[in-house]
Amino acid sequence: MNLQEQLNFYGEKKEPFFFIINYDKSQYEVIALNKLPNNIKFQISENKEYKKHNHKLEKIFTNFDSYKEKFDLLKNEIKNGNTYLSNLTGITKIKTHLTLDEIYKDANARFKLNYKNKFVCFSPERFCEIKNNTIFTYPMKGTIDAKIENAKEKILEDKKELAEHTMIVDLLRNDLSIIAKKVQVEKFRYCENIEAGEKELIQVSSKISGKLENDWHERIGEIITSILPAGSITGTPKLRTLQILDEIEKYERGYFTGIFGVYDGEKLDSSVMIRFIEQDSNSNFIYKSGGGITSDSDVYKEYQEMCDKVYIP
Repeated sequence: MNLQEQLNFYGEKKEPFFFIINYDKSQYEVIALNKLPNNIKFQISENKEYKKHNHKLEKIFTNFDSYKEKFDLLKNEIKNGNTYLSNLTGITKIKTHLTLDEIYKDANARFKLNYKNKFVCFSPERFCEIKNNTIFTYPMKGTIDAKIENAKEKILEDKKELAEHTMIVDLLRNDLSIIAKKVQVEKFRYCENIEAGEKELIQVSSKISGKLENDWHERIGEIITSILPAGSITGTPKLRTLQILDEIEKYERGYFTGIFGVYDGEKLDSSVMIRFIEQDSNSNFIYKSGGGITSDSDVYKEYQEMCDKVYIP
């Protein structure tokens, strides 16, 4: 069975399952919860209790000139009208004495995953949530250091950030309209404080909802695959932006910026896999991060945002 069929199979039986889908839907697993192997650990916690830790990463950042080269290529694509918003990501080499399992256990995040000791993700971003025949999505776009004076006001008043967020909200509204009715933006640009290692970040999100038919359980496959990949980590228009990013980034995102989630027989919850530490074939650790680029983006600010997102929360 393909991805869609597997999701529908469990949904039709209302059998709880775990799922993980990579960035371009070329890799995935759908596993009944009662058969989930011990080497897949996850946690979804709405009201998480913050645990203090002193874990710091030694970071070997992507060379600025290398980042700028990709940034300039992307800005040229924007100038030519091929994309209007693109989420440029990259790799930061890191060193830590911790194992992936230790990082997973101590990290503070709403959504956490340790996938077969290949990578750990501790994400603040929900992808979609389905409950009471309603689907919700929460695009997260816009980040600022909370210590900056009047940080909340500055990011909400920033024209570049407003344009970027508005484009993503429009994209997600259109995505939901494919599989839902009565799509509406319930909250537009609200701020959340995110623990970011040595820093605290403010991130801007919106809340969008749509109504589903009573048979949505049987159509989980169509619902999920129709709105993938997440707009917040790709851009708009989605298909062309995916092609451009693949040409410019020149590395395999893999499961980074994909999604993982759980269906419990009544409702579904899922997360975008950002804040991502991966162990490569040589047992080296790499951290994958990025940010949205528009015509108004400043390369120095965008590079700094990518660096700010390298942390254990």
